[in-house]
Amino acid sequence: LQNIVSEQLVGAGFNEILNNSLQRAAYYDNLNQYPADHLVRLLNPLSQDLNVMRQTLLFGGLETISRNVKFRNPDLQLFEFGNCYYFDAAHKSDVIVPGVSSSRDPEVIKHVLDAYSEDCHLGIWVTGKRVSGSWAHPDEDQSFYSLKAQVLNIFKRMGIPFGAIVFCDGKGDIFSHSIRVETRGGKLLAQLGIVAKQLQTAFDIPYEVY
Repeated sequence: LQNIVSEQLVGAGFNEILNNSLQRAAYYDNLNQYPADHLVRLLNPLSQDLNVMRQTLLFGGLETISRNVKFRNPDLQLFEFGNCYYFDAAHKSDVIVPGVSSSRDPEVIKHVLDAYSEDCHLGIWVTGKRVSGSWAHPDEDQSFYSLKAQVLNIFKRMGIPFGAIVFCDGKGDIFSHSIRVETRGGKLLAQLGIVAKQLQTAFDIPYEVY
């Protein structure tokens, strides 16, 4: 399934990227959508730039866009498959297994890991010009609707009928405008948005990123 989606996106002009799962904790300061207290932190980080596991693919993509913009390559369509990691203290178990002294016992390890989870996600970024320098078509900027069309094409390729999904207003502080795509049963499938201005500024990106 991942290969099928990758081939479709590459055929639509996207480039696949691969970013480090380690990130700087400072990215998550004062974020409500991805709270810092849900970060999986390293005990002995090599640097403050790589001291936590990522909660979202977003920041890795913004780093890639920022580097490309500095090298005057602002027209980008990118995607990445990768795992995201979460810590939830509410799920941490304090159960002590009687008679167990070894920390390697599978029962003890199970309780230690109860608070941690990881999921595979697909991130998609578009920015700059959708069409540039074409003799057959005037220059055209990327837009929120460019991204939405790509997402709907992925759902169609995966066999998810349009009638099976609903669009809801999104909430959160990483987007200035966003929508959530859910099944009719309320399962979140995707979140689309325009990256918030403060994040664009923090990554020194002068263009809107979708």
